Amino acid sequence: MTRKARPAGLVAIDREMARQRSDALASYRQAFESAAKVAASLKKTGRALLLGMGGSHAVNRAVEPLYRDLGIDAVALPLSEQLGQPLPLTGKTVLISSQSGESAEVVRWFSETGGTADTFGLTLEGGSFLARTATCLVGAGGTELAFAATRSLTVTFALHLAILAALGQDPAAAFAALEAPSEIDVEPALAALRKVATVVTSGRRLQGVAEALSLGLVELSRRPCFSLEGGQLRHGPMEMLGPEIGVILFRGDDATAGLVTAMASSVLEAGAPVVMFDCSSAAPVEGAVTLRFSPASGMAAIFAMLPVAQRLMIAFADERVENAGTPVRSTKITRSE
Repeated sequence: MTRKARPAGLVAIDREMARQRSDALASYRQAFESAAKVAASLKKTGRALLLGMGGSHAVNRAVEPLYRDLGIDAVALPLSEQLGQPLPLTGKTVLISSQSGESAEVVRWFSETGGTADTFGLTLEGGSFLARTATCLVGAGGTELAFAATRSLTVTFALHLAILAALGQDPAAAFAALEAPSEIDVEPALAALRKVATVVTSGRRLQGVAEALSLGLVELSRRPCFSLEGGQLRHGPMEMLGPEIGVILFRGDDATAGLVTAMASSVLEAGAPVVMFDCSSAAPVEGAVTLRFSPASGMAAIFAMLPVAQRLMIAFADERVENAGTPVRSTKITRSE
């Protein structure tokens, strides 16, 4: 049997993923000075406005609750929404994430606002517009070249970990998850999703990770995959569920675990296949395909689950698209609005 050649776009993603852990660890270590400046601003203002687009916004959604845990009034918005219907900037620390530092919304936001004294950036490109315009935490390894975000997500999470550590959070558990990746087989999850037409991802405190996976699934498989926070999935969208709708859930070892468990049971009752990324201490849900990790929450859960979720999205796309990883309607850096 002749095996299909690995598409060039996926080979490029493979290269990015192969070094994402080492680049993330290096990013954390080199971000100390800038992270201290951001932390000082956050301690002063007590309020954070997290702005980004695409994968950067998904990262912001994932870290939003982590800043709130430390008493920071954190809100994550798409940068495009802030441009069109802005929240006031006074008294806020603004964190703008852009892996390229060159997206159209970033350039326009600074041209229209001029930035503030408490505006900071997170980027992978030290020579970018964003890095030249604001004090930035710059990730190691340079710009991500492959289309769908993988390494850029992991590196940006590491930059946020540096800020959270500067605010007093213990990074030890997150480091342990980053240094010892989970070698979990995704084939059972892939098999469960093999006949679905659409995938819905969902979480509670881990909703940002669900949104990152959904975006990657759409970009690579070109299928209509989307994400709904667990409560939002309850309020009406349950009507769509059935055998052709796959649901991927994220359950951490936190107070929302029971809600994710209940959602899994409800989805299974509706006849839809369920894949559970599980960092909780709870028992597996009978009938769901469970990808089991050591109990963890917050950034430790994110670093444990993310690489496995990336492998699943790549395998899912590779089964459905001849040239997965090569965009046909998009560009890596979005320079138009």
